[in-house]
Amino acid sequence: MDLNPLIAARWSPRAFDATAEVAPEVVRLLLEAARWAASHGNTQPARFLVGYRGDDTFERVFGALRPGNRTWAGRASVLLVGAVVTADERGPLPNAEFGLGLAVQNLVLQAVELGLATHQVGGFSPEELRTAFGIPEDVRPVVVVAVGVLGDPDALPADLAARERRERVRKPLAETAYTGEWGRPAFG
Repeated sequence: MDLNPLIAARWSPRAFDATAEVAPEVVRLLLEAARWAASHGNTQPARFLVGYRGDDTFERVFGALRPGNRTWAGRASVLLVGAVVTADERGPLPNAEFGLGLAVQNLVLQAVELGLATHQVGGFSPEELRTAFGIPEDVRPVVVVAVGVLGDPDALPADLAARERRERVRKPLAETAYTGEWGRPAFG
């Protein structure tokens, strides 16, 4: 058996083509993929803010990023904020992040299918986003997703360009999947 090529091709580059655009109908398709993700009890807690390079939403999201992420994220075509609704009419949603994670993964895999690059970012100020967009208290910003066309690593600072070119490495299953007791590998 082979790993699905979409999963194998997924990675999180920082080199985006600053001249490329991602059309709104493509972003709509990415968000439609996110919308169809599984969620705990079908609560569908994922919410997204959408900013296109050059618009006010993009600039406010960009402004909430930590400085290191600002060195590259401005070249992306789109910045999305992934947030979770933390409660609904039934009460608190204890597994909201799980639903958002699945939604973002669907979005990312759809992007790979379309030949786009994505990079998920945790380095941002949720409070700056909350203030900038009037995000309600029962909604929590969790991730920013940069979306665009893969660009030239040489456009990045040297340290980031080197990271773009290094081999992708994942931990072996023996270190991540166990059976019988914690630490006993499920697979050799």
